[in-house]
Amino acid sequence: MTRKSRRLGVDLVGGDAAFERRPYAPGQHGRARVKESEYRSQLQEKQKARFTYGVMEKQFHNYYVEASRRSGKTGDNLLQLLECRLDNVVYRAGFARTRRQARQLVVHGHFLVNGKKVDIPSYQVSAHDIIDVREKSLEMTPFIVARETHGERVVPAWLQVLPNRMRVLVHSLPIRAQIDIPVQEQLIVEFYSKK
Repeated sequence: MTRKSRRLGVDLVGGDAAFERRPYAPGQHGRARVKESEYRSQLQEKQKARFTYGVMEKQFHNYYVEASRRSGKTGDNLLQLLECRLDNVVYRAGFARTRRQARQLVVHGHFLVNGKKVDIPSYQVSAHDIIDVREKSLEMTPFIVARETHGERVVPAWLQVLPNRMRVLVHSLPIRAQIDIPVQEQLIVEFYSKK
């Protein structure tokens, strides 16, 4: 993941020491000036968003198609769809250190959404959903660590976390101003609209 971070010029993992040491592209020509093109910058923005949320190419394209079908700005809709993935909500709530860990915790079935077990990372949460950690899972190390370190990471305004109960309340769907990832979504829309 560090190589991808260095290639795109953005710390995708968060707190990556190797990226901090050498924030230029990997390889012997990493520091050489690369010719900037419109296509290159659009592709880079798409890859940044894709790698940040950890989705495959086809899945990302499907999110774009769904976002373009909805009313409103396609770019904002795309980021909203990505942000409302269950694995991302678990990460944003501070129950996992990385999105990859959040994905694994979801796949292993540690979460209930509105009282029902959900083990699909791409599950779309909606406004007024309640996400709980299963009772059997509460004493597992990742959740003990999450309770102890609660408050170290800022929780977005559209979520409310109750760390003592290990519960997340989804107040509303996020708007663009509440999504803090370094991506210019307009370039992603331009990238797909050419195809």
